[in-house]
Amino acid sequence: MRNLAEKWTAMPDWQTAVIDTPSFAIRSVSGLNQFLVSGDLAAWSKAWGIALQPVGAFGEAMGDTYTVQVARDRLLVVSALPSTVAQGWHEQGFAVSTVSAGMLIFEIEGAAAAELVARATTLDPGKGSASAAISFAGINAVVYRHGERIRVHVDRSLAAYFWSWVATVGGNIASAEA
Repeated sequence: MRNLAEKWTAMPDWQTAVIDTPSFAIRSVSGLNQFLVSGDLAAWSKAWGIALQPVGAFGEAMGDTYTVQVARDRLLVVSALPSTVAQGWHEQGFAVSTVSAGMLIFEIEGAAAAELVARATTLDPGKGSASAAISFAGINAVVYRHGERIRVHVDRSLAAYFWSWVATVGGNIASAEA
């Protein structure tokens, strides 16, 4: 029987995979917990005890725990710590779902990161948007800044596509600079 898996792009080892060019680098980030919060965001903020200050597209997130706006009534919480709020529906009017296994986080840094972003989206990184959920490299992603880097959250099922897109576009950028 024919092995259909041979026609698909091999999945990189996300713990060690790096695309490193002279002008930018991208790698996956591990060790962070991701939670999707839906509903009454103020009630969730009170229950978890962190300020409700979500960032939008290309906004700057800071610290080990922060929130990213992905819809009017939905947040992606990124934290080095596990949630102290139980998963599921809460009487206060919000729901919490762990999505760490379903999304990969990538970090892009370097002088040509802006050029890569310009090729990935039509959104002006200087102006941003209230929601960090945008079309990026032809797929839905959550994009914001964390320190000097750009973080991109993608569905795990699309991570290999995103990785090959970055490798191709990164090669084009490097060729144009040479």
